Amino acid sequence: MRELFGFAETPDFPPRYNIAPSQPVPIVAGPLDGEEKGARHFLLVRWGLVPSWAKEMPQSILINARAETIAGKPSFRGAFRHRRALMPVTGFYEWQAKGARVKQPWFIRRKDRAPFAMAAIWDQWMDAQGNELDSCAIVTTEANETLKPIHHRMPVILDEKDWALWLDPAATEKELLALLRPAGNDLLEAIPISTRINRVANDDPSLQERAWAEPEPAQASRPKRREADERQMGLF
Repeated sequence: MRELFGFAETPDFPPRYNIAPSQPVPIVAGPLDGEEKGARHFLLVRWGLVPSWAKEMPQSILINARAETIAGKPSFRGAFRHRRALMPVTGFYEWQAKGARVKQPWFIRRKDRAPFAMAAIWDQWMDAQGNELDSCAIVTTEANETLKPIHHRMPVILDEKDWALWLDPAATEKELLALLRPAGNDLLEAIPISTRINRVANDDPSLQERAWAEPEPAQASRPKRREADERQMGLF
């Protein structure tokens, strides 16, 4: 990953198979303050953007930034202008409604199974006690034809040839917005997987094995729902 993305650091970050909102996630950022164009850095940040100007931690977790409004929405426009990043992944998950109370999870990856980069933005925030927090959000767009049957949104997947432009501090808004488009219809494949993915405690390679969702139990016998961070429903 270091060779592919060209960051300077040598992190010892283990493989993850089930990262949920508010958890640490790796990103590759461009030049930091005062650095020359082309520098790249591995950062571990909170998934859920906290804008630098926020007076307190937001009540809702800003995990996604819509490409259609990213340049103007106050929560995202500063990071879009000044702190763009790549999120290196080998795949992501999405859930498809299948009738009352049943959602089929899907693992979405490149057909060639190569790593890829989702467009991200990040920011630095400090609370009243002086504690600093780095955080990020994924940029999303309308789904391509491959993913439309599953969900109407998808992350922006940047072509490798566009990584440098996305990270370039001098890139114009027009150039950047032109990158925020659906992936090609032939790039990805979707694999049905088990509902084990719905629990963050499950974090192993078997989560990505082909399986179909079981119907949920009747309302009377359903267990009490745990806190929101233990599920990943409808991320995009």
